[in-house]
Amino acid sequence: MVEHIVLLKLKADTTDQQLADLSSALSSMKDKIPGIFEVTQGVNNSPEGKSQGFSYGFIVRFKDEKARDTYLPHPEHLLVATEFLRPLVEDVLVLDYTV
Repeated sequence: MVEHIVLLKLKADTTDQQLADLSSALSSMKDKIPGIFEVTQGVNNSPEGKSQGFSYGFIVRFKDEKARDTYLPHPEHLLVATEFLRPLVEDVLVLDYTV
């Protein structure tokens, strides 16, 4: 299994509705892109103070590296990234690892 972790530094003017729309779009990828087991996401609530401005994150869990590699150029992933994610963010941090 591959864990694809994405952390977002949101723009100051991001609205709750935009985050709700992003959340729905991320969740819908599971039904549209083969090889995705699960998508989880949420707003940072860590009390440690080490988020460096990254306030929203999501994890996409894939069957294997091949599924992850299929996801990256998949039209649905590109649509979610272009329409729902990029307009909201100042910076993105991505980390993948195999479990």
